[in-house]
Amino acid sequence: MYAHMKTTVEISDPLLDEARRAAAEEGTTVRALIEEGLRRVLRERVRRRPFRLQRVTFKGRGLQPSAGDGSWERLRAFIYEDRGS
Repeated sequence: MYAHMKTTVEISDPLLDEARRAAAEEGTTVRALIEEGLRRVLRERVRRRPFRLQRVTFKGRGLQPSAGDGSWERLRAFIYEDRGS
C-alpha cells in the first residue's frame, strides 16, 4: 500500500468540471483521474528519452594490416572472407 500526501493543485474551473463529469460517468473520483493522468504523462516521458548507444570496446590491436588501405571494397572482402560471399 502506498502512503498518501495531501497537496493543492490549481486547475481551471472548466477542466475541473469536465473531470468531475468524467469521474461520475466512470464511477471513479477526480483524484483517481488525476493520478492516472499523471502516471501516463510520466510513463510517456520515460519512453521519449533519447536513445544512447553504449560505448563498447573490444580487446585487440585495431585494424589488421591485411585490411590494407581501408577502402570499403577491401574491408567488405576482408569481413566476408571464408564465408562464401
